[in-house]
Amino acid sequence: MKDFHLHLVSDSTGETVSSVARAAIAQFEQVDAHEHIWSLVRSKGQLEKVITGIQANPGVVMYTLVDPNLRDILKSECLKLSLPCIPVLAQVLGELSTYLGVESSSVPGRQHELDEKYFSRVNAVNFTLAHDDGQATWDLQDADIIIVGVSRTSKSPTCVYLAHRGFKAANVPFVSGCPLPPELEEITKPLIVGLTISPDRLIQIRKTRLQSLNNENNFNYIDIEKVAAEVAESRKYYQKNKWPIIDVTRRSVEETAANIIQFFHERMDDQLSKR
Repeated sequence: MKDFHLHLVSDSTGETVSSVARAAIAQFEQVDAHEHIWSLVRSKGQLEKVITGIQANPGVVMYTLVDPNLRDILKSECLKLSLPCIPVLAQVLGELSTYLGVESSSVPGRQHELDEKYFSRVNAVNFTLAHDDGQATWDLQDADIIIVGVSRTSKSPTCVYLAHRGFKAANVPFVSGCPLPPELEEITKPLIVGLTISPDRLIQIRKTRLQSLNNENNFNYIDIEKVAAEVAESRKYYQKNKWPIIDVTRRSVEETAANIIQFFHERMDDQLSKR
């Protein structure tokens, strides 16, 4: 395992540079990055503290800084230390500027402004939290996306992820022998998606959950025959209602959410084409 220090420098929250860095590092096996996140770096004094930290723990430096003076100082110091200094957005902004014929605004944190889109995301998060695990089913019609699935198929974290992307997401548990809210078969506006999973994988997840709760005697919850029947029953229900089905057996929450968003936009495009 190769260990190294990774300095992520940003004049905003650091989300962009962190996401890019983690996506890149994920392509390398047997490496372990010790992250040093330097966010809201907008003055020379703040950058000096960053440089001191880099000198103490030399390693790869990645940055998103819109101020050219701060960029030049950081690059110069990294050059002195013989360290790679990687601009995350420079090429993207350059290519866009060339194509559009417009200079970028060079305003730090522009994507985090308190504008209409920001408050829309806040509203989506509030909606999702209020509609977790089958709550408040009387206004499911107001959702953008509804996720249905048996217990421990990552419904809640997927909904929270979608909410942070601006989608009002609700989730409803599928419990064998218990009727789902009648509203699900009546509403037409939201996209409804069914999540499925292999019984073996589901049992592993449920066992871990029971251990964390010190409740390992709930045998029905992890009985292979009952779990397999529950998963099969849920899948038949999704098929009966012609809902898209996503198998989350080997999917991360992010991958599941990306698939759902793709279904959402395809559905929107289809509806628009029929108008």
